[in-house]
Amino acid sequence: MSSKSLLRLNGVSKSFAGVHALTDVSLNIDAGEVLCFAGENGSGKSTLVKVLAGVVAPNAGTIEVDGRIRSHWQPFDATRAGVQVIYQDFSLFPNLTVAENISFNYELAKRRRLVAWRDVRLRAKQALEKVGVAIDLDTLVERLSVADRQVVAIARALAGGARLIAMDEPTTALTEREVQTLLAVVRRLRADDVAVVFISHKLPEVFAIAERIIVLRNGRKVAEGPTAAFDVASLSEHMLGRKFDQYAAARSQERGPELLRVEGLGRAGQLENVSFSLRAGDVLGVTGLLGSGRDALAKALFGLAPADRGRIVIGGRDERVASPLDAIRLGVGYVPADRLTEGLFLPQSISRNIAVSNLDRLSGAAGVVSGARMRALVDTWVNRLRLVTPNAELPASSLSGGNQQRVVLARWLARSPRILILNGPTVGVDVGSKADIHGIIARLATEGMGVIVISDDIPELLAVCDRILVMQSGRTIDEVTRSAVTEQSLAARLAG
Repeated sequence: MSSKSLLRLNGVSKSFAGVHALTDVSLNIDAGEVLCFAGENGSGKSTLVKVLAGVVAPNAGTIEVDGRIRSHWQPFDATRAGVQVIYQDFSLFPNLTVAENISFNYELAKRRRLVAWRDVRLRAKQALEKVGVAIDLDTLVERLSVADRQVVAIARALAGGARLIAMDEPTTALTEREVQTLLAVVRRLRADDVAVVFISHKLPEVFAIAERIIVLRNGRKVAEGPTAAFDVASLSEHMLGRKFDQYAAARSQERGPELLRVEGLGRAGQLENVSFSLRAGDVLGVTGLLGSGRDALAKALFGLAPADRGRIVIGGRDERVASPLDAIRLGVGYVPADRLTEGLFLPQSISRNIAVSNLDRLSGAAGVVSGARMRALVDTWVNRLRLVTPNAELPASSLSGGNQQRVVLARWLARSPRILILNGPTVGVDVGSKADIHGIIARLATEGMGVIVISDDIPELLAVCDRILVMQSGRTIDEVTRSAVTEQSLAARLAG
């Protein structure tokens, strides 16, 4: 790794409408190093990355590149200096080919009136070779997997002469195998003297790839050092400002009556002969790689993609769950994996998002929603789930990932479901919110709810679940208890 300083921030501060997003942050990034920004949602990580990219101008402090203070620092300046950010949406053109996407920014910067297509393909080919991944240059990006789109975004940055690439939550939608491929790409970038800023809530990935960690809390840098100086407990404590217990508290082994029994459940091409039971107080985990059938199972139980064979028995009665309305009527709630596109009405207020599944209970005889009842319901769940917001009338888009997940939980818990299906309950949330959500799951089970947790996060499954179903090719291939399995053995079952 080179020891040459590439970019330095000195005493950078940034406020938005009087709210301090960053306060007196100084840091240095060397060429060829992998640096992690760690912190809870709202800690200032995203604002810091936007400062690096020239998207946000600091109110105070200086930006120094290659030893020279830059008084003018906007996105174009950052790109010319080799600083690029890969955001979670990748900012690719889905209707253009891989080669066109990789070369687009380069061609745009050259302001050419005519495109030399041979050069476009050669540049794209060379950029992909640098990351060590082969992708058909003529494939439309819309046809690529999430992992391949990410590689295209990285290759595009390299084709544009990137010397520092910031990756914001790059592994959120990736399988474990794809995560390992991405980490291998990052190691190749490091070997080529490209600096990488890696932002992730998944601490095992941070420890696997980062050489140095900078911890932010409430907009301030509170810790910095080589990765070897931290462990999960100390890093979490720095991020939260308090002691952190990674695992949910143990619960009583006593269980109530059977709430749900599934026998031979199937759906053409998606599920085959799935059977299990769920009792009051159970937390049942369902895991498997993408395409294993775990998502199809959730959608079948909630009526989004109904099963075409098998039995669903709820409360001792055979039921047909043909639509979400059927599921809701039967006391089943569902928190989807993608809260942004499936779980929330982002432009609408927090209060409306919580109340939307409860309008029948909030309306009078004339069908008019009672404002007083709605406020009471919203206040109850904002307090119960410790939802952090200055005003419940703000749009849901204004919240951090952890608080957005609390809103979706509140919506369903307000209906008092007997069975709650949580698909990826802590994807994209910070370590503190993750611990809080695990605590909520444990509390719901203690209160007699049956909870199904669908996740590929093995530590999460072992933290909250009593039993875990392993799925592959639409079938359940194993069922294990938490006490009889380790992270390593469960990972082996998933890979097998």
